[in-house]
Amino acid sequence: MEALLAHSFDYLSSYEPSKIRKGLRQVEGLLAQICLSKPKPVLDRRSRSPDIQPVPKTLPELRDDPAFREFSKLQESFQWNIAMRLVSCLEHLLGRGSNGTNDMLIVCTLDLIQGALLLHRGSRSLFAREIYMNLLLDLLDPINCPAVQSATLLTLVTALLDCPSNTRTFEGLDGLLTVTSLFKQRATSREVKLKLVEFLYFYLMPEALTSAPMSPQGLQRSPSKRTSARSPRSAAAAASKMSRDIRTTDEKQNLLGRYLNNVEDLVEDLKETAPFGATVY
Repeated sequence: MEALLAHSFDYLSSYEPSKIRKGLRQVEGLLAQICLSKPKPVLDRRSRSPDIQPVPKTLPELRDDPAFREFSKLQESFQWNIAMRLVSCLEHLLGRGSNGTNDMLIVCTLDLIQGALLLHRGSRSLFAREIYMNLLLDLLDPINCPAVQSATLLTLVTALLDCPSNTRTFEGLDGLLTVTSLFKQRATSREVKLKLVEFLYFYLMPEALTSAPMSPQGLQRSPSKRTSARSPRSAAAAASKMSRDIRTTDEKQNLLGRYLNNVEDLVEDLKETAPFGATVY
């Protein structure tokens, strides 16, 4: 796995679009290999021949998979962290301007960042840092194409998922202003506006303390230097800090209300429809 990552990282750091595309495909293949079970034949009635289709692994299967455990172990290392390399690639692509080929590479990179963040929760701590959160906000600029804007919004959701510290960074960088300004733009496509509404529903969800808070510096420390357990005092201090970092729906409603009217209607609809499942408000 290290050899495959080394080759893909070399391609991702290239300035040639063809090599970047090859690196993205190698990362995609690795993530697919981890997430998908061996293909099972499905009979195609029209051709009367078996159609081989991969089957997604269940969470218990994924947890017990040696490949996934090895992947997770490697992601704790700065050297082999996929999300970090993809973000660096994204930064280079963003500096090249907007054209069809470059936009396609940006969308593919964003899709893979989503997968990396979902597979390895610790990688989300990258977006507690302003430099990386700003990168996503820059991609929401009205000059970017709708496909890039939509993919960025999904990546933003993944980066904020279960990470209050990341959400505080997003708010501190005027992320709400960026999102609502894009929503108010007449030129913004209908598809992107729907994605923006979905993002606002997600943002308004109440936050909760997590059992394993993440440190933004977690990927920069050697695993051998991490302590296996915290002292009661340090654990209590961490829990206290986490409790100060989280916000309720009402608090976030007040923040969003500075930039958008009728936020109360969004909150009421969120409570009635529960689009993300049962949640305590």
